[in-house]
Amino acid sequence: MPTSNQKSPVDRRAEELDTIAAVLPMERRDELAELLTDQDVETLRHLVNEGMGENTLRALTSDLAYLQAWSLAAVKTSLPWPAPEALLLKFVAHHLWDPEKKKSDPEHGMPAAVSQNLREQGFLRTAGPHAPDTVRRRLASWSTLTKWRGLSGAFASPALKSAIRLAVRATPRPRKRKSAKAVTGDVLAKMLATCATEGLRDVRDRAILMVAFASGGRRRSEIAGLRLEQIAVEPPIETETGDPLPSRAIHLGRTKTSGADHDEVVYLSGRPVDALDAWIALAKIESGSVFRKVDRWGNLSKRALEAGAVNAIVKQRAEMAGLEPGDFSAHGLRSGYLTEAANRGIPLPEAMEQSRHRSVQQASSYYNSATRRSGRAARLL
Repeated sequence: MPTSNQKSPVDRRAEELDTIAAVLPMERRDELAELLTDQDVETLRHLVNEGMGENTLRALTSDLAYLQAWSLAAVKTSLPWPAPEALLLKFVAHHLWDPEKKKSDPEHGMPAAVSQNLREQGFLRTAGPHAPDTVRRRLASWSTLTKWRGLSGAFASPALKSAIRLAVRATPRPRKRKSAKAVTGDVLAKMLATCATEGLRDVRDRAILMVAFASGGRRRSEIAGLRLEQIAVEPPIETETGDPLPSRAIHLGRTKTSGADHDEVVYLSGRPVDALDAWIALAKIESGSVFRKVDRWGNLSKRALEAGAVNAIVKQRAEMAGLEPGDFSAHGLRSGYLTEAANRGIPLPEAMEQSRHRSVQQASSYYNSATRRSGRAARLL
């Protein structure tokens, strides 16, 4: 039996990955330990120590694992650092291709043996070419990791830029929203109606839906990663009629769109606070992750929900409400918040203060859609 000094490189990397488990997709730890090199793991640990945002680091790790798996399948070696231009061009050719041309030329695009290898490992789920944005993101991650190694690559080469531009032009794809339909107030009400019992799952899902929506349409990663320490009690809000409304502040810390040292804060009041408090009390949560797994037997886990579970909850509640689950996703809560704000005449700057959108152009698209749909120009007949 090997001693601690005789551990295999894979076992050693797995233990090192454990030290940064909080910010990595550790359900695939053993797989990452197999794929990544010692230098890869050291780079990830360095990024953690540098304070890189958790979501950004998870995305980098996911992209790095895919790139390594692709390189091993396509050229039979680990990723070279820095990558030569020819390998970058091969990556583009394998992922951005014309489905019609592939019917007559099987060698066009990603070779069958490479795609089969990636599919068996769970890295490849689609049969067609990748989305251009996915390819650009993975190349950007590749470039970022190259720079963190103190190296420079050919990522800005004219040949690579031209290859991407021509490939995208040859295989146009319609732009799709992350959620086909927004979870507006009426849709949310139908979903909440399915959370009718006082059982753990219903109380939790009710709190997730209400908190995610009312806090400005929080991203699923922000909801899944929410910790009790981020929630602060605020003075009740006085109302002209009725009792004061309970209020809470949620300190998001550094988010996808905030500055490195900026602590984003959003607020909840009224019913969402009641729903959140009910869940915390029922689950007896005293610290750590707020939203946790509930197993098939109704037992509460100490483990936090994964971001994908928030998406699954939205789809499940949509189906239970008699809606088409394929039309909705967790992002629908984010787009739904802004759409509902537009429908209710809330000024865009006020809504953006809560949603924390940085791009007026992006946020205003929801307002423009709502205005066009209900405006006079759509009702000429």
